[in-house]
Amino acid sequence: MLLTIATTQQPATDLGFLLMKHPDNVHSVELPFGRATLFYPEASEERCIAAITLEVDPVALVRGRGAVEDQYVNDRPYAASSLLSVALGRLLGTAMSGRSKQRQELADSAIPLEVSLTPLPARGGADLLKTLFEPLGYEVSADPILLDPAHPDWGVSPYVSLRLAGELRLADLLSHLYVLIPVLDNDKHYYIGEAEIEKLMRKGEGWLDGHPAREMIVRRYLRGLGGLVRAANAQFDERVEAEEAEVHASRDAAEQAIEKPIRLNDQRMERVVALIREMGATRVVDLGCGEGKLLRALLKVPGLSQITGVEVAPRVLANASSRMKLDTMSDGQRQRIELLQGSLVYRDKRLAGFDVAAVIEVIEHMEAERLSAFEAAIFGHAQPAAVIITTPNREYNVLFEGMAPDAMRHPDHRFEWTRAEFQHWAETVAQAYNYGVRFEGIGAEDLGHGHPTQLAVFSRADATKVAA
Repeated sequence: MLLTIATTQQPATDLGFLLMKHPDNVHSVELPFGRATLFYPEASEERCIAAITLEVDPVALVRGRGAVEDQYVNDRPYAASSLLSVALGRLLGTAMSGRSKQRQELADSAIPLEVSLTPLPARGGADLLKTLFEPLGYEVSADPILLDPAHPDWGVSPYVSLRLAGELRLADLLSHLYVLIPVLDNDKHYYIGEAEIEKLMRKGEGWLDGHPAREMIVRRYLRGLGGLVRAANAQFDERVEAEEAEVHASRDAAEQAIEKPIRLNDQRMERVVALIREMGATRVVDLGCGEGKLLRALLKVPGLSQITGVEVAPRVLANASSRMKLDTMSDGQRQRIELLQGSLVYRDKRLAGFDVAAVIEVIEHMEAERLSAFEAAIFGHAQPAAVIITTPNREYNVLFEGMAPDAMRHPDHRFEWTRAEFQHWAETVAQAYNYGVRFEGIGAEDLGHGHPTQLAVFSRADATKVAA
């Protein structure tokens, strides 16, 4: 089996620093079941390729297991599998951790990376490849491999040659491969115990928690062992709960106390609902729905056939369900509403096809470096006909009684933009993804500081169903 990792980030030979393997040398590591070797077929300033081969000894693989009929007749010596993940962990453990002695700044940076892996079992086909890798921002392509090139009429095998391209940290790429290669193979070739949960939590940190196919990934990675699968999912759910319910409520209360005298949250909800009515939408998704205040308001709007709320935290989603009283809702109303656990920074096919996506007081809770992933997931992949985004106007904060200078309205806000900063970001996104955008404010306008909330309405240039 052959895995190659290439970059055009110049100087491209810095890939050697990231991998902790010098391009002039051949690097090998002995494993209980064979040998892994890394070398560089190309190493120039413009392009560098690291190649990894894994030679599996089928006798060593089954040694000690006792006599089993046809024990040496399998694809393990020839196809990528969980054994390759083991080899990656041994050969590139430091790189996978994100550490680099000489180039830490580069290790922390997203760089253009290309991956080729062949032959790879894809038990689930090309659709599964896209389900696993596209949400992480990769361009995915795969060529089927014939059962026998001499007999094309025999058809294709369950193996493919996989190619991935994306701009991301090398450590993230290696972690993705470490977890997802066994998932694609849907098999593991060593004992599966509680230690595998710890590995999955560690290697999946920062990306698997909110992956739209997380439950399937966990199930396949742990070979469907029910107790382990349940324990792993419980740990992931706990990890995405950023804070205890009491702490979360107190933080929200601080922002509400600032804005309550002017009924700002009520005004936001009223304006967003009015816009959705004006657009004549029938399918609306509330991204980052929280405990469902907008969803509850939308249930009162006639003509909406589908109302979907998306939230990453299971506890918050459960609170939304409780506040909407989904358990006692009439069948007609219940068929209109759907709650999904998911992250807004991953491409998720469940979010495609909506007339309007509402993103109300959400983006300011994201780390700034995650905004590009949000933009690609929503504007580039989901592509709703219209997107409504609201966010605080930082310039207005000085008018709120009791706010300290340079303070933000909510302790969890990562940033708050001025009107110029918000408009620059929105116009850049609109141009990049073929949307038009217009702006307005919510709340009483101050001549010097503007409105307390700023709002942008994006309309896809080729959308005809929903008016701008």
